[in-house]
Amino acid sequence: MISRFLPKSAFGQTVLLIGMLLLINQIVSYLSVTFYFIRPSYQQINSLVATNVQGMITHQLLEKSNADQLAAYSNVTGVSVYSTAQARQNGLSEAVHYAFMSTQISRHLQQSTDVRITTGNAHGNNDSYTIWLNLADYSDYWIAIPLVGFSETSISPLAIYLVVIGILSVVGGWLFVRRLNRPLQALQKAAHEVGKGHIPEPLKEQGTSEMIAVTRAFNRMSKGIEQLEHDRILMTAGISHDLRTPLTRIRLASEMLPDDQAWIKEGIVIDIEDMNAIIDQFIDYARQDHDGERQTCNLNDIITELAHARQRNEQHEIDLQLSAVPNVEVSIVAIKRVIDNLIENAFRYGSNDISIQTQFNKKQSKVFCSITDSGPGIPDEQLEDLFQPFSRGDKARGSRGSGLGLAIIKRIIHAHNGDIYLSNGPEKGLVATFSIPVSVRK
Repeated sequence: MISRFLPKSAFGQTVLLIGMLLLINQIVSYLSVTFYFIRPSYQQINSLVATNVQGMITHQLLEKSNADQLAAYSNVTGVSVYSTAQARQNGLSEAVHYAFMSTQISRHLQQSTDVRITTGNAHGNNDSYTIWLNLADYSDYWIAIPLVGFSETSISPLAIYLVVIGILSVVGGWLFVRRLNRPLQALQKAAHEVGKGHIPEPLKEQGTSEMIAVTRAFNRMSKGIEQLEHDRILMTAGISHDLRTPLTRIRLASEMLPDDQAWIKEGIVIDIEDMNAIIDQFIDYARQDHDGERQTCNLNDIITELAHARQRNEQHEIDLQLSAVPNVEVSIVAIKRVIDNLIENAFRYGSNDISIQTQFNKKQSKVFCSITDSGPGIPDEQLEDLFQPFSRGDKARGSRGSGLGLAIIKRIIHAHNGDIYLSNGPEKGLVATFSIPVSVRK
């Protein structure tokens, strides 16, 4: 249960660990200072106060007959004895009762003593304290003992020390963790870019020796992936060029067939066009998705344009259910390829009547587009596999094509920081849904 609230990142865990250690250090420091410095000082003060009062009792200075001696004693020591009314006039009403001092001084004097403390003294000095004592045997009197040199400023250096040490420790820990975490964040962003097919610039090698080693290995890996991609694109382009040349010869040769063999010529031409289409799909999949700069546009406009072009075929019918959606920043050529490919798949493998819906999810800040057909659908266990290269649906929806169409679509959508998935309709048909964030950055 507690683990649910603990931070998962290395930065959060390190900050939590340092914070806990600092808290324990502050508590130990506070207790140590309290028990070994402040507490003995208060005990010494209580003992001195009790000894002073005990001396007054011993010399019977609190007796009414010794008023002259008490006045002389007050002039020398500054200790005053007041009646209750006089004591209130001199600040007793603002005094605060201290139970722990009352207990200790009562123990020293062996009689119940009420101890109170107020700021200032009878001479108007507010930088010191005055201790007021009322003894059970002399309840008509209040003894006022000034504490010279004892004030709040005596304790403030300790508080300042603890606060400064705490702040410096927290700031130092934060700087250490930030320095440790910055290369990890850069590595995470770079790995995300590589996952989308973009090779970033080599990362700066910084941080600890282990982090530098990991960064250097990642830079080498990125360079190797970039070289492999370049070789793959070059090889695919070479293969397509080598294949198109004999295909062109075959087509030219088919044109020379006599008219009574026109059915053979037609079959050859259809096969050649299918092979050219398959070669084009190989090239589209092998290359990265760089179909022009991204522009701000409305997805409904693209869908309407493509739907009107498709509806020239009388056998095809598209039902548009477009909701108001905000503009998105996309590569228009690439998104047109996605929507057109999904429409083509719906007509080819599904049905002649399809529907296209758009909607905006404000909470997720994403625009969604769904293309639904009324065909036989696909088993649920095969849906995710359709996005793999060279994977095709079952025989119920046909098996033509190279199996690269959905793989290309997924790559384009992911390059736009979006997502795409397939699902079967509630009764029949297949639903292809993709989403694009409203704020897209490359």
